[in-house]
Amino acid sequence: MIRRPPRSTHCISSAASDVYKRQVHGDYMDLDKCIDQLRRCEYIKESEVKNLCNRGKEILMEENNVLKVEAPITVCGDIHGQFYDLIELFKIGGECPETNYLFMGDYVDRGHCSVETFLLLLALKVRYPERIILIRGNHESRQITQVYGFYDECLRKYGSVNVWRYCTDVFDCLPLAATIDDKILCIHGGLSPNVSTLDDIRTIDRKKEVPHDGPMCDLMWSDPDDINGWATNQRGAGYTFGADIVQKFNQENNLQLICRAHQLVMEGYKVMFNDQLVTVWSAPNYCYRCGNVASILELDENLNKSYKIFEAAPQEAKGTPAESKNIPDYFL
Repeated sequence: MIRRPPRSTHCISSAASDVYKRQVHGDYMDLDKCIDQLRRCEYIKESEVKNLCNRGKEILMEENNVLKVEAPITVCGDIHGQFYDLIELFKIGGECPETNYLFMGDYVDRGHCSVETFLLLLALKVRYPERIILIRGNHESRQITQVYGFYDECLRKYGSVNVWRYCTDVFDCLPLAATIDDKILCIHGGLSPNVSTLDDIRTIDRKKEVPHDGPMCDLMWSDPDDINGWATNQRGAGYTFGADIVQKFNQENNLQLICRAHQLVMEGYKVMFNDQLVTVWSAPNYCYRCGNVASILELDENLNKSYKIFEAAPQEAKGTPAESKNIPDYFL
């Protein structure tokens, strides 16, 4: 369970910092130095990636399918490898660990810097495991990343598929959902006709590749829509679901709100179904061409909501990205 940060601005003592530097098994790695490098969008060595991913798996494997989280916390949507916009997000929302964060998946693909984006978030998770939550999105998948850019990026930057393999092994360990003060459910995509209660999510065997169908797939692929009941999703996976489904699920699980990501929202966020569901999107100017703004959702200790809107990082803050091959659009 994420705990509220102590009143001191120094969340972890220097002695604890020394412990963190030594807790990654294998080759010695100074984790703070690694984070500094990644914040500058610099590569870390393949051996360091391997050690970081191994330690990340150890931490994530100890977490439940549905994590219990306490407010205050800031909830974020898709990032999609837009590294400099992630840095902009931290400028807007506050640095970790001073701010507690919950990211709802889709860290990789489409953007130019998926490697640095995911590894920075993973390094922060290892460094501050009670200050940052990472749950799984539909792009945290071997099959999807071989189509939408992450696989090719790893191969281009490291000269082999090893880093991709280390990262995708971590994907299998990511939790599926989180609840905030038992009142707000955070998932990447949406609901499933095979999931009536939170206990149904807790019983899923998550430590595997995202399946093509079933409840685990639905949680990452489904979308809300202005319909009644359930309908086939045009994405080819998951379902669409209406206000009646959300109202019933929230009522049966004593929830106030479902918070999810997964869909581009030009205004950064979209509230639906009488404030029972919200989509949060955190990748501004998605794919470097959509022209949208992004948002994060700040929740205070009383679960009061504040949406912060931000735009893409200024061009002068960005490096010159390598050219990417054209990738297909399954939604925009």
